[in-house]
Amino acid sequence: MRKRRPTVADVAKEAEVSVATVDRVLNEREKVREDTARRVYEAATRIGYHAAPLIAQRLMADVPLVRLGFVLHKEKQAFYQAFRTEIENAVRNATGARVQAVIEFAPSQSPADFTRLMLGMRGKVDAIAATAVTHHEVSDAVAALKEEGIPVFSLLNDFAQGIRQNYVGLNNLKVGRTAASIIAMAAHRPGKIGVFVGGYRWHGHELRETGFRSYFRESAPQFTVLDTLVNLETRQITYEATLDLLARHPDLRGIYCAGGGMEGAIAALREAKEPSEVCLVVNELTPESKAALTDQYVTMVISTPLAKLCHDLLELMSDAVLKGMSGITGQHFLSPDLVFAESM
Repeated sequence: MRKRRPTVADVAKEAEVSVATVDRVLNEREKVREDTARRVYEAATRIGYHAAPLIAQRLMADVPLVRLGFVLHKEKQAFYQAFRTEIENAVRNATGARVQAVIEFAPSQSPADFTRLMLGMRGKVDAIAATAVTHHEVSDAVAALKEEGIPVFSLLNDFAQGIRQNYVGLNNLKVGRTAASIIAMAAHRPGKIGVFVGGYRWHGHELRETGFRSYFRESAPQFTVLDTLVNLETRQITYEATLDLLARHPDLRGIYCAGGGMEGAIAALREAKEPSEVCLVVNELTPESKAALTDQYVTMVISTPLAKLCHDLLELMSDAVLKGMSGITGQHFLSPDLVFAESM
């Protein structure tokens, strides 16, 4: 039997409003509160009402347009692919503004690549957010954009402090301390601890390293944190350096990858050690870190809640454009997701 086509009455019942209210939303006879109109639209979408797209148009008719630019890096990496997807999801679900997103990926960690892409968005966007490195060239670009009325938000790594509009990401000092506390609890014998950072231009990595070392000094002095190793966030360098650590330090109890390159550490431990023999803490949940959690080569993953980050980021950026926010509004910290094998 042919399925009955949903009617205005069905939409009203689903949205828990009157038929007259649905009619006003559809035909713009009278002004309807935005939250009520959105409830009608969501109800129409759920039941497959044929005029749901028209309601969407009505909702967006008087909503201002905001053009937002995003500069990320490592386009082929699973984490940044997920980042792009969550930005697109947040754009689709944005309320209070019609959002258009321009997403670019820097081909390297060079400050010149980030500044070229950010400055290249002039005239195309109203605000910019980026995962750029900490460098004077980037700060100069942010200052130039600010002078032109384009606020810039730092993501994950807090660059251009005192110039940028806001930092959105994790509290990296606490992230480092969290990583240290888990390794100290999971490693049952005193010994050596290794730590990798991506490079000296990542302020967030430096904060993680600082928090990591401070925890061991204060709370777990039975461990010795070795000299920090720079892996340029690359798999191969991390792989070779991890094998070298294991060879030179038979009493190596734990490793923390404060930035990228964790795939190399995972591969080296799989090759040289038994599961759980060396505690490994990494950042971000990817197919490789999930598999290593399952196989007990990774002790814990500290994961950025990307959906929450992108939702909050779009609100902050839209407010900066529409409400004329001025000055430095500080840091917007999110709580990380701590992922263990048993919690997946």
